Amino acid sequence: MRTKWIGKSFATFVLLPFCLLMAFPFVWMLLTSLREQNTIFNGPIIPRKFTGVAYKNAWTSIDFPLHFWNSVWITSVTVIGVLIFATLSGYAFAKLDFPFRNTLFVLLLTTLMMPSTALIIPLYLELKSLGLLDSQAGLLVLYISGSAPFAMFLMRAFFQTLPDELIEAARVDGGSELTIFRRVILPLTRPGIATVVIFQFLSTWNEFLIANTVLRNTDALPLQPVLFTLMGQYSTNWPALTAGLTLSVVPVVIVYVRMQRQFVAGMMLGAVKN
Repeated sequence: MRTKWIGKSFATFVLLPFCLLMAFPFVWMLLTSLREQNTIFNGPIIPRKFTGVAYKNAWTSIDFPLHFWNSVWITSVTVIGVLIFATLSGYAFAKLDFPFRNTLFVLLLTTLMMPSTALIIPLYLELKSLGLLDSQAGLLVLYISGSAPFAMFLMRAFFQTLPDELIEAARVDGGSELTIFRRVILPLTRPGIATVVIFQFLSTWNEFLIANTVLRNTDALPLQPVLFTLMGQYSTNWPALTAGLTLSVVPVVIVYVRMQRQFVAGMMLGAVKN
């Protein structure tokens, strides 16, 4: 017991500084959003006077509700679309036998080797030729098609951990592949689905470059590109900027807190053997 206590104390002593280091940017952002403009860099870390004026300014100056809703619905549709493609294709690559299965899987994985910044110009020209430029539909096409291969790769790994005997037994009982997938396989891969949801939600919610390139109509922009406009060339309203960033973090925290158990289970899946 004494050795166990010493080990826990040592782990706490080592990890506590890293936790404080990781939490400091968020704490600074929150405190900055609650302080006065003239005390940003010449006042104490904890402001002497707290004010919520910055949240009102961020809410009204950039039409925060409109762009927040844009981010919510674009992210939700992207997550749902990626989940549909990733789960179906991951199950097919993991449990079904069809011609050129490994070749197609490798071809899909090669798309992960190309950085998104190198594809912006070709994708821009392609959307323009399809008439989807400057539309949220075109942005969704890029988000879903660009994120599906990585999510498929994750889901395939989760499906491979399931025993083939479950699928064979369901086939013997007369279940179709779609029924087996929906009633037998999906309930067993909740940790994998939670992992994909969290990764995809974070990447889509915080995406800036593609949205700012594809969308020209300001009213159609999601939240992150609009928050960037609060940074001026010669001066920046730091309380308003940090207030907007603090509000934008709330959905991310809610999603992670709601799905953290499934996420941790998914990350630990396969770490131990029975």
